[in-house]
Amino acid sequence: MKPLDDQQTTTRSWFESLRDRICAEFEAIEREAGSDASFVFTPWDRTESDGSEGGGGVRGQMTGQVFEKVGVNVSSVGGTFSPEFAASIPGADEDPSFFATGISLVAHMANPHVPAVHMNTRFLTTTRRWFGGGADLNPAIPNDEDTAAFHARLRAACAAHDPTFYPRFSKWAEEYFWLPHRNVARGVGGIFYDRLEDHFDAHFAFTRDVGEAFLDIFPQIVRRRMNQPFTDEDRTKLLEYRGRYVEFNLLYDRGTLFGLKTGGNIDAILMSLPPVATWS
Repeated sequence: MKPLDDQQTTTRSWFESLRDRICAEFEAIEREAGSDASFVFTPWDRTESDGSEGGGGVRGQMTGQVFEKVGVNVSSVGGTFSPEFAASIPGADEDPSFFATGISLVAHMANPHVPAVHMNTRFLTTTRRWFGGGADLNPAIPNDEDTAAFHARLRAACAAHDPTFYPRFSKWAEEYFWLPHRNVARGVGGIFYDRLEDHFDAHFAFTRDVGEAFLDIFPQIVRRRMNQPFTDEDRTKLLEYRGRYVEFNLLYDRGTLFGLKTGGNIDAILMSLPPVATWS
């Protein structure tokens, strides 16, 4: 992999620092629940098709009392896209070389009243450079209070940068996190953005604020719901909902496709899948 420039080094360091703070907060929640669960961090290396080094990452995963399964991954990979895949990536048709760094998080919760959540932010460079990412809430049993709080916090993060961001990116999330074969949404939305090009400082600042917003609001929701009683029927709803989550991630998710097409670590790529799910 080519040596990293200042922008690539800076973004990689930010994603790593955000991971550390998120993992510490999730472990703190486990302590509050009387659990000693901690993240296990597994480094992995990527090799290009010609045998050269292609970067790698660290897969962080925890199984606990509150978090039935949570993964927080950071990867920084580079090399050359295959000709077929390069045709679908901006700037790669001119030169298939690429670098990508980012954080990806998925949490599946033990209590059906605590929503599952996804968050991902990334920086990708070809002959062009852009940020992308977002966060979305995925409750098996939707709660209007939680949905409103999650959206309000993301709306505030967007408003600090551009008044058009939240209307655009929340609509994008509605359209993106959709299962067309079932004609249902994967969850209750959030924001999704991609290809924020040029203006590195401004778009990096926005991407950092998305991460901060997630770190602020999701632990609040978890603490509000994690001790709420639930029934066997509630657990059944949770497992059936997880089946829908699996369908989306395997059929439509861009991050899953990107990881598979670029030779990423399989366990890290499929970390998003829940530990248990059912289909009716």
